[in-house]
Amino acid sequence: METQVRRQTRRTAPDTLARRAYEQIRERILRGVYRLGAPLSRRRIARELRMSNLPISEALQRLEQEGLVESKPRVGTRVRAPSAEYTRERYILREALESQAAREFAERAGPEQRIELQRMGAHLDRLYASCAGVKAEQDFLYSVHTYHMNFHLWVAEAGGCHLLRAAIEREQVLIPNWLFDTVAERRTLPPGFHSNLALVLATGSPKEAEAAMWAHIRYDVESVVESIQAPGFDQWRRSKPVSERTHA
Repeated sequence: METQVRRQTRRTAPDTLARRAYEQIRERILRGVYRLGAPLSRRRIARELRMSNLPISEALQRLEQEGLVESKPRVGTRVRAPSAEYTRERYILREALESQAAREFAERAGPEQRIELQRMGAHLDRLYASCAGVKAEQDFLYSVHTYHMNFHLWVAEAGGCHLLRAAIEREQVLIPNWLFDTVAERRTLPPGFHSNLALVLATGSPKEAEAAMWAHIRYDVESVVESIQAPGFDQWRRSKPVSERTHA
């Protein structure tokens, strides 16, 4: 029995380290510690997280699969700097998934779930209002963005379609907007931006809910596409191969 436990521990320990590395690197990207286009050295991150290179490599591979990180052979790895085309495509996917989630919510959500969504929308508007025109703490901004994501995931969850909610989370369709807010330091949204959406979803028809969600997602999308690009990002794609030592 002891031998079996030791073998199981050896199998799970690397997975645990890789998962922890993934969570910490992802959080640093979302917090803006690793900014869009920033190079990611495995050696440096391993030192920062006090891990070996192996779990860091596994974590970066997972983040690349999710679209937060990108690599170029013999050049290196960096935080993805989305192209305009990529960003627009993510918004198209988000529109499709969340508009359907809004329809499902309007049709299937119970009274308590509708009340909860309106409460969350009003609270989210207050959070964004408290950020306007001030230098908010990084931890507070991270909590606002996390709450924002949970608001949208709640629409899909309360709509009762678990596969739809899983798709929204798996496809990372909420992340580009989060990164834009972080990098561009956007602090303001129209008054009632989320509470008005919540009201339509809670009281309107499925068609009205779908239209409201579509308009909500499309708000300022071209500004997002333009602002999420930083000068010099395309230059990385034309970079000549360099050694790993250069990125260490």
